[in-house]
Parts: sequence; structure tokens; C-alpha cells
Amino acid sequence: MIEVQLYQFSKTIEFKVLTRYTRILLLSIKKRGECTMNEQQKKQMTINLDLSSADKKSGQKKDYGQYFQTTFTQPNLKEAKRRGKEDVKVHYDFDIPEEMRNLGEGRKFLIRTYGCQMNEHDSENMAGILLEMGFEPTGITEEADVILLNTCAIRENAENKVFGEIGNLKPLKREKPELIIGVCGCMSQEENVVNKILAKHQQVDLIFGTHNIHRLPHLIKDAIFNKEMVIEVWSKEGDIIENMPRARRGQLQGWVNIMYGCDKFCTYCIVPYTRGKERSRRPDDIISEVRELARLGYKEITLLGQNVNAYGKDFEDMEYGLGHLMDEIRKIDIPRVRFTTSHPRDFDDYLIDVLAKGGNLVEHIHLPVQSGNTEILKLMARKYTRDQYVELANKIKTKIPNATLTTDIIVGFPNETEEQFEDTLSLVKEMEYDSAYTYVYSPREGTPAAKMEDNVPHEVKRDRLQRLNALINDISAQKNKELEGKVFEVLVEGESKKNPEVLSGRTRTNKLVNFSGTKSVIGQIVHVKITAAKTWSLDGQIVKEDAEVKA
Repeated sequence: MIEVQLYQFSKTIEFKVLTRYTRILLLSIKKRGECTMNEQQKKQMTINLDLSSADKKSGQKKDYGQYFQTTFTQPNLKEAKRRGKEDVKVHYDFDIPEEMRNLGEGRKFLIRTYGCQMNEHDSENMAGILLEMGFEPTGITEEADVILLNTCAIRENAENKVFGEIGNLKPLKREKPELIIGVCGCMSQEENVVNKILAKHQQVDLIFGTHNIHRLPHLIKDAIFNKEMVIEVWSKEGDIIENMPRARRGQLQGWVNIMYGCDKFCTYCIVPYTRGKERSRRPDDIISEVRELARLGYKEITLLGQNVNAYGKDFEDMEYGLGHLMDEIRKIDIPRVRFTTSHPRDFDDYLIDVLAKGGNLVEHIHLPVQSGNTEILKLMARKYTRDQYVELANKIKTKIPNATLTTDIIVGFPNETEEQFEDTLSLVKEMEYDSAYTYVYSPREGTPAAKMEDNVPHEVKRDRLQRLNALINDISAQKNKELEGKVFEVLVEGESKKNPEVLSGRTRTNKLVNFSGTKSVIGQIVHVKITAAKTWSLDGQIVKEDAEVKA
């Protein structure tokens, strides 16, 4: 029996690749706002019992981070064109149906995460759901009964890694036919990706997107018992689902999502397509989550959003933005609060004034510029000029003198001339960024920039990237050199990746510091004197007072 349900999808799927064992449940639409949900789907979205988060149930005794295998690449934004005017509802009644609560008994899961911090956050939700269903985590691929690849679509290289991993899992699927392989995250929101999986990767059992993570229990059940490919991708963003269980990665630093989606539509970026329109969580829900993390002993939180500065702009019942939220969180007893990712256009004066109050609001601002040339910024649809960006950055530096400023930069955008690239170099010199994430432009299918002629030769792009990185490295090394002999608060994150005898942590300004010390200081904030500066890190020694107290 074949069950096929199609809801107005914008491109034709190649049905010739489907077998009679394949079930498609594709919610994909020509226009945002055209998709309506039937009553059964609404019930699936809004389920009836209240559920306390897994954090509260467990008291956060166990660190599930070891079971999350992460390929980390820095985020860039992606886009979706039309925005419906439907009200976004907030649901507090998530629950796993009783018949699915023991579905995972005797089974193990592995989540492999690619991409940004938002994907890390989503993986924590998925892990929490699977744990509530009775599954056990594993870090060994061969032991897993369910493998989920939480994907990133921001760059071509990220997608290539995922398809490579799907191919690598094919022999294991042959040996273990009952293994469930799932592909989720941003790549799943792209029709060309779904079509490619259908055509070439029949070992995949499950595909779902970014808007229906709360449907995971139903999808896993279907994939296990129906023995057929299950595809459920919602092109229209869903409501906000609170109270999903979460297995957090570690017990030191916590992700706190404050909003979903992006409405900026930068021409090179596909995030608004894969993440939908901007939807803000209610302030009380965010503040309650932060207070709970403080109670559990977390030392640092990062407020997440594709564009955190747009937080609250979708509220119709109050004037409340990121500055107001940060001013409230500032009063909570948690040592450090960060936020990412910012868009310069939405970075207002009130937010700067709040950040200048200090306290637990750290002195590190990530402010992506992408280019130092106004004409290229216009082609990118960044909605600000070079002069406007410089004015904003100088406001931040004036109000928060000790702040470090980091950024994102793309080189080789279509039509970028040598003179325009040199404008980027001059901006880097003027801003004196402490560090930067730099990229060679590569077109992403479905974005306006992909229709532009990619007329900057690859060798020119590579040359510009090398020159840009050399400049950034010189500035970073110089700024780090100025820190030698000074003492900083360092949050000790753990052992150094290169040497287990060395500890590693970060300053309030997000500088990486390596130093010798006892394992007992891991998870603590200690004072470290900087003894040597490197381009991207600092070496130091723990001050005697802290060493004695922690010994």
C-alpha cells in the first residue's frame, strides 16, 4: 500500500525514483501562507499533557555531550522570500504519547551535528526526546540503532560533508537493515537535497526539517514500524513549541534560543528559506529558562538566534527588544551572558547602553560586516553602508572601551573588483578586529546571488582570502601581544585539545587561554596571568591565590 500526501509543492519530485515501499509526507508550498494544516496535523502539533523539561527532571546529572559528534562550521544566513501574516502561537503542552515512551527500549541513538550553534541547540532537543522515548545514547556508530544527521546548508562544503557521511553509512545499513538513518536540519528544507537523496541514497529512512522537531516521536515510530522511507518537511514555519525535553551538551555553558528565523534576505544566504520568518519566544519563557540554568550551576549562557538583534520586533502587544531582555537577564545570578548572531542594521543604541552596564554581560561583540565596500554591501542586500557600519562600531567601542570586536567577511562576491576588495582591507585596518571568520564566496542554489554571474576567478578569490587572512592574523597577534603581563578572569572549559596536561578556557572577551593547573578548576572561573601571546590564543599561568584555593 502506498500512502502519498502532497501539499502544493513548488517543484516536481522525480517519482520514478520512488519504490512502492516509500511513503511521502511532504508539506512544501508555492507561497508562504498558502499551507493550511488539517485537524489531525494540528493535534500532532499541539499535544495535550504538560511536560517538565528534561533538565529539571534529571537535575542535569549527566553530560550527554559525548554522544553528540559535531562537525563545526561557522554560520552564514540563508533566505526565504515570502512571509505570511498568520499569528505564531506558543504551545506549552508538548508530550510524547504513552505508546511511544518505551519505543526505544533496547535501542541506541547517535546524533551527528553539522553547522551552527542553533543546530547544536536543536540536537539537544532531539536527544532529549529520544531519551524520553527510552533510547540510550552511544558514541559508537556501529552500536547505534538510530543515526540522525543534523545538517547545515549554509555552504556547499557543509552539504558535501553530509552526503559523504550518508555514503559512508551505506555498508552499515546493509549489515544492519533495521538501522534507521535520518537526515534533518537545514539541508532537508531544500527540495534539491530531498530529490538527490531520493534518487541516490535509498539507505536513508527518514527526512524531516527544522520546523517539526517536536514531531520526532511520530516520525521515528513510522520509520521503525512501516519499514518505508518517511519524508515530512514543512516549508511553512511552525508555531513555537515550549517545554520540549532537552539533553544539554555539558553542564558549564548552555544555549538558550530566544528566536527563530530571519527576515533580512541577504542575497547570498539561504537561512530564511530553511529557518522561516522571524518568531520571538516570550520574555518570561526565556528568563525562566535562564534562571533554571543558573540554579543548575551553569557558568555561561549564549542567547541564540539567526538575527538576535531582531528579537521582539514581531511582538504586537508590547515594545520589547533584545536590550530589554538583556537588561532583565543581567539581574540573574549567572556569571556570563553572550549572544549571537547579530545583524548591524538591528543593533540599536538602547542595546549598546544595556551592554555597557557590564556585570554578567560580557565584553565581546560579534558584528558581521561581510564587505567593506558600500556597492558590494548593496549587492548583498545588507541594508547598511560602510559608513553606517563604522559609525555603529565606533559607538560600541566608545560605550564599551574594553570590548573585543569580531566579524564575518566574504571575498570574491560577484562583480567585486580589486579596488572594492581593498576597501575591505582598509575597513579591517580601521576596525582592528580581534578575529574574523573569512570565506570565499560560493553560490547557494535558491538565492538571488546564485543568479548573478560568478565572475571573479577562483584563483583571484583564493588570493584575496590569503591576503585578508594575513592582515587579520597580524592584527590579532598584535592585539594579543598587548595582553602579556595582564591578569584576566578565565572560565575553565576543560583540557586543551592538543595537550591533556594543559587546561583551556576563555576570557570574558572570548580570548582562548591555555595554562597549567589541576583538573579541579575545570568549570570554575579563575584568574590567569598572560605570559605569552600567539596569533589565535594566549598562554598563561594561574595566579597563586586561585591555585591555592582550588588545590
